[in-house]
Parts: sequence; structure tokens; C-alpha cells
Amino acid sequence: MSRTYEDRLVRVLAHIEANPDGDLSLDALAEVAAMSRFHWHRVFVAVTGETLSAAIRRSRLYRAAGDLVNSDLALSAIAERAGYGSARSFARAFRHVFGTTPGAFRREGRLLPLKLKHRQGDYPMYPIDIETCPGYRLGAVAHTGAYTSIGGGFDRLSAMMSARGLWPQVRGMVGVYYDDPDAVAEAELRSHAGVILADGMEIPEGLEDVRVDPGPVAVMRYKGPYSGLHAAYKHLYGTWLPASGREPRDAPPFEIYRNSPQDTKPEDLLTDVHVPIMTA
Repeated sequence: MSRTYEDRLVRVLAHIEANPDGDLSLDALAEVAAMSRFHWHRVFVAVTGETLSAAIRRSRLYRAAGDLVNSDLALSAIAERAGYGSARSFARAFRHVFGTTPGAFRREGRLLPLKLKHRQGDYPMYPIDIETCPGYRLGAVAHTGAYTSIGGGFDRLSAMMSARGLWPQVRGMVGVYYDDPDAVAEAELRSHAGVILADGMEIPEGLEDVRVDPGPVAVMRYKGPYSGLHAAYKHLYGTWLPASGREPRDAPPFEIYRNSPQDTKPEDLLTDVHVPIMTA
């Protein structure tokens, strides 16, 4: 892994450890990482194998471990300071991380440093190329909810295109994904189901005008069912991107669909996943 990426992740963990009760929102920690808010949490999860919320919980438990060894605070007070509503839930979480109960840990009196975790195992690999995106103008339908249900948005979009006879002016189908499903509740995930419009075409009534900026992109060629895309993203963000040394741009990832599930077997579906990156 590139030291640049590891240094950023360590910096985020150090910030969490130093400010366990401060602003640890996704946007605030993206600033600490000096990485685009659209991409940094995907990198964090893919490299460490844990979500930001899990890392924060772990950090607060390490602080609680210090409280156990270095103070006479009651277990109930330490549990509350760590963000747990009861001593029982605190003890269960503490055992999961430290392998022992808070009481036994206090009696033993040992402390452990907070370290950067690394994921275990390998992610499925797919070809990735660096290309120049020409920029796209999309007519799109907004979707909020699970990414796996964005097909409903594409169905509505397709019905509008067919009813108005606009398919000859469409240059492709695109999904734009603004949130990391490992960080944002499924019901709150934001995306757009869109079509690439021909030059000079007006935005059809009822659709939103969404722009995909031109510039360099990392393109992962994925073949298979859409259900496997989540794991494929982990390879792109956790293995390829840190090893490449390239920096993601402050723009969301998007997918271009090369065929349709309406007439293609799931194992033969072709999806080009695009991650905007900075110029080398």
C-alpha cells in the first residue's frame, strides 16, 4: 500500500483517538484525510476491513481501557463515557475487542496501543485502466434508498424515453452513486439513474440535468451480476488505488452499463465502474 494512503489513514485514527468526543462525521474526517468525501471512506473500509463507526467505537473502547487502568471511575461511569447505555452492553463490546471483561482487564492493569487494522483476505480482481472521460450530460431520475433497487429508477427512465421516442438520442445508461453503502444507512443512499444525452439535446421534461465532468478516470471492467459489484469496488479502492499512487478527484463514482439485464444473463452483464482521479 502507498505510504501516502497509509499515512492518511493513520492520521485519521490518531485524530479519532485524540478527539473521541469531537466532530467525527464523514465530512470532518475526510478533511483530516485530505481526500475527497466521495471516496475516502471507501478507501478506509477497503484497506482496514472496518467501517468508520467501528473504528470510532474501537477507539472509545481503548480510551475506556485507559480509564480502567488509570482511574478509579466506576464501570457504569466508564461505560457511559464510552457511549454505552449500560454496563452490560459495554462489557459485551469490551470483551469482543480485548477478549476479557472490563473487571478482569482492570485487575490485570495492562494497556495496548491503538493500531491501524488491515483487512484480511483478498478481493476479487478485475481489469482497471486509466482513461480520459470526455464529460457527459445526463438526463436523470433521482433515487434514494438501496443501490440494488435503483433498477426501479431505470425502469421509470426507460418508460419515459420509450414513450417519447427519445432512444435514438441516447448514448448510454449511467448510474451515479454519491454515498458509501458501508457508511450511510441504506434508506438514505443517494444516486441518479441517467442516460447520456446527445449533444444539443434538451433535458426531457421531468428529468434532472446531471453533469459528469471531463477528466482522468480509473475504469474497472466488471463482468457478472450486479450483486458482485460491492466486492469489486473493494478491490478498486483497497488494492488498486493505493498501489497506483493516484488520488481520487472530488467527484462521485459512476457506472456505465454496456448491456441490459432485460436481455442478458447475470453472469454476462458488463459494467464499467469509473472513479474520477486527479491528473498525474
